[in-house]
Amino acid sequence: MKYDRVFNFSAGPAMMPEPVLEEIAAEVLNYRGTGMSVMEMSHRSKAFIQIYDDAVADLRKLMNIPDNYKVLFVQGGGTTQFAMVPLNLMKGGVACYVETGAWSKKAIAEAKKYGEVKIVASSKDKNFSYVPDCSDLDIPENADYVYICENETINGTTFNKLPNTKGAVLVSDQSSMFLSRPCNVEDYGVIWAGVQKNVGPAGMAVVIIREDLITEDVPDFCPTYLSYKTHADKDSMYNTPNCWAIYCCGKVFKYLNDLGGLEAVEKMNQEKAQIFYDFLDSSELFKGTVAKEDRSLMNIPFVTGSDEEDAAVVAATKAAGMDNLKGHRSVGGLRASIYNAMPKEGVEALVEFLKEYEANK
Repeated sequence: MKYDRVFNFSAGPAMMPEPVLEEIAAEVLNYRGTGMSVMEMSHRSKAFIQIYDDAVADLRKLMNIPDNYKVLFVQGGGTTQFAMVPLNLMKGGVACYVETGAWSKKAIAEAKKYGEVKIVASSKDKNFSYVPDCSDLDIPENADYVYICENETINGTTFNKLPNTKGAVLVSDQSSMFLSRPCNVEDYGVIWAGVQKNVGPAGMAVVIIREDLITEDVPDFCPTYLSYKTHADKDSMYNTPNCWAIYCCGKVFKYLNDLGGLEAVEKMNQEKAQIFYDFLDSSELFKGTVAKEDRSLMNIPFVTGSDEEDAAVVAATKAAGMDNLKGHRSVGGLRASIYNAMPKEGVEALVEFLKEYEANK
């Protein structure tokens, strides 16, 4: 079968590694002799339980997750996590949030429904183009947790140094940088990530949570499904999980381990990002929008300075086999998301195309 693939710079749902897709395609009708697709099999079957166990084990190996942390697969993606975090952790009614862009703003708005939210640092003053200094935050003693969006997908910033939480639990939305570089899990109380950006298909989030934070002490109005304990007690099988997403993510976890782990992945990502940022820093037409010290390795927003020119670039790149370079509707401009699965050749092809486009202006 012949088919055409583009270099897909979408921020999510995004590219998956081609070897993984090929393996999935080979198994889609008959998974390893079961006579059925993973999409058809019971989540209680021996075949799927093995898929689930392997996925958890491979993620634990990839991130070196300590034994006192649980790995959960929760349906609903990131938007569900905006509510689950305060519903489960805001036990004293106070939480601190660092405001660095569109997704932290959404998390803040949701958390305000359940308690008092203190915005302890913000980069709103410069249109979220940098990460604020978080070395000496004003965190009250009664704060239940400190929340960050560690990589802002829309605004293209990333934390290169974690906040000083003054002993409070750190919660991180890692959706658009999950598994892109090594991570010391013990620095966090909770890590969560919507998987459709850098791991698998949409509809699910991975949650890595320290066991002492999983309790029955949640508000009476908290839906059963939104309790972390519900998922932890049943190994993510309280109800029928997103079996297909778990299966696909498990393939990616194994693939990344085989590449050499997160140290090798980070090196590849740094090389790709450097190619693109070097181009932006030398271009007169295309300009990056993020402070250099806070630039994301995953999401690179840039502009020409003209909405009409930006639109022309989107059309031209799409015609050349490079899709989804339009910036998010909330900010406009252009954006290249170069997740783990984006090959170096894709970044090089885009840079060469943009250089030629600029030269012909």
